[in-house]
Amino acid sequence: MDNANIEEITKKAGILVEALPYIKRFRGSVFVVKYGGAFMDDPNPQVRASVAHDIAFLATVGINVVIVHGGGKAISRAMTRAGLEPVFKNGMRVTDEKTVSIVEDVLNNEVNAEIADMLKSHDCEPCRIKGNDVLKCEKLLSKDENGEDVDIGYVGKVNEVDVDPILKAIEQGLTPVISPIAIGADAHAYNTNADVAASAVASALKARRLVFLCDVPGLMRDPKDHSTLISHLKLNEVEPLKKSGVIGGGMMPKVDSGVDALNKGVRRVHFIDGYMPHSLLLEIFTDKGIGTEIVSPEL
Repeated sequence: MDNANIEEITKKAGILVEALPYIKRFRGSVFVVKYGGAFMDDPNPQVRASVAHDIAFLATVGINVVIVHGGGKAISRAMTRAGLEPVFKNGMRVTDEKTVSIVEDVLNNEVNAEIADMLKSHDCEPCRIKGNDVLKCEKLLSKDENGEDVDIGYVGKVNEVDVDPILKAIEQGLTPVISPIAIGADAHAYNTNADVAASAVASALKARRLVFLCDVPGLMRDPKDHSTLISHLKLNEVEPLKKSGVIGGGMMPKVDSGVDALNKGVRRVHFIDGYMPHSLLLEIFTDKGIGTEIVSPEL
């Protein structure tokens, strides 16, 4: 065996040794993974396969993974096929009766099934859960430029999670896959923000980790310069970064959802690049990680 091969094998062994204490520490813990972003629609199946492989690995070593997924682009495509024009107000999809029917069908059936099938192909047994079977919500109103409430239809904010079906699936050794559809007080289905839904699920389960799969490496002081990645943040450091504009745009709802989860008992929140091969394993099982983690001040 030449020196190059020996060096490569030694490197792999070192990675395994580094991962071992984390595997021991996290066995039996609950990790909630928010599965969403442009990589969900990437034409290269290997991108999604890498994520499925990582989730299957976590399940194999005894970590209880719960997936909460999005699916905004799939919804827009389905609306176009139905001859409906997607309408957004203040970044939120206006969801009338016809739209919410499409949203419910796409998220509960198409997207949920696709993720479940992907997990199965990697020997990870999923449990498909319709969000409106476990998520309850209050109607959410948008705000116009004058701060006045704007009715955007069947859009809700998750305010209650029935954890029993999720825990039952975990006890059976399955990986729950939950859509971000919730049921309102009027017994009607509502579309919800998947980041907020993932935060609510993580909080209700008292998850040890909440991981957001993103389209970027994490939080960066300069979004155009990946070398400015912020690897570690205390919870009390978040607000100053929001005020300075470092945290903004599409990362704002993710960060706000993560902060809410931390305030409700989740130990750590991570933001990682869904495009990077095995980013989930690298973030969880290595000392330095590859994304951004936010932790409570006492940790």
